[in-house]
Amino acid sequence: MYWIIFIVFMVLSWIVGKVFNKRIEESSKIPVSSVLTGKEVAEKMLHDHGIYDVKVISTSGRLTDHYNPQDKTVNLSQGVYGSRSIAAAAVAAHECGHAVQHATAYHWLNMRSKIVPAVQFGSQWAQWILLAGIVLMSFTNLGTWVLLLGIVLFGLTTLFSLITLPVEYNASARAVEWLDATGITTGKENAYAKDALKWAARTYLVAALSSLATLLYYIYIFLGRRD
Repeated sequence: MYWIIFIVFMVLSWIVGKVFNKRIEESSKIPVSSVLTGKEVAEKMLHDHGIYDVKVISTSGRLTDHYNPQDKTVNLSQGVYGSRSIAAAAVAAHECGHAVQHATAYHWLNMRSKIVPAVQFGSQWAQWILLAGIVLMSFTNLGTWVLLLGIVLFGLTTLFSLITLPVEYNASARAVEWLDATGITTGKENAYAKDALKWAARTYLVAALSSLATLLYYIYIFLGRRD
C-alpha cells in the first residue's frame, strides 16, 4: 500500500510540476504592458499596502522566490527580479502577498510560523522513528509506541502542509486582485498570471495530500497492531 501511495503521488506531483513549469515558461516570454520589472512590481505592491520596512532583493537560482519574515525581505530569483514578463509580475506579487499577510497578522500564517520549530524537529526524525517502530513491532510491544511517536512527529509535518494551503492560496488571491486593480496586468495578461499562480498552488496541494495519505497509512498500521 505504501508503494502504491508513493507511486501515485510521485506521478501526480510530476504532472502538476510539469504543467506549472510550462505555464511559467509561457508567461515568462510575454511582457507586461506596464513594462515594470519584478523588483518594481514588488516594491509598488508593498508601498500600495503601506509596507516600507520590507526590502526586495535578488537571490540566485530558478523558482527560489520567497518571503522571509525573519529579516523582512522579498527574495526574487534572477529570472524574476529584472524581468518585465507576466510570470515575473505574478511571482513578485505573490511573494509580496506573503509580506502583506505578515503585516496584517494573517491568522493562518501566524499559526504556521508558531509550529515551525516543532515541524523542523519532526521532519528530521519522523521517518527514522517510524521505520524503527515498524521494525521493532516484530520483536516487542515497545515498537507500537515508537511507531506512535513517529506518527505524532509526522503528523506535525502533515499539519504544516495543510496549513500552508490557505497561506499560499490567499497570497495568490491577493496578488491577482492587486495586479488587476492596478492595471499592471490587463486582459489576457491577468488570465496568464492567474493560471500560473493556480498551478503553483496545486504543487502545494499535491504535497499536502501526499503527506496526509502517508500519515493515514501509518495510522492504519498502528491501529492494526493495536487490534
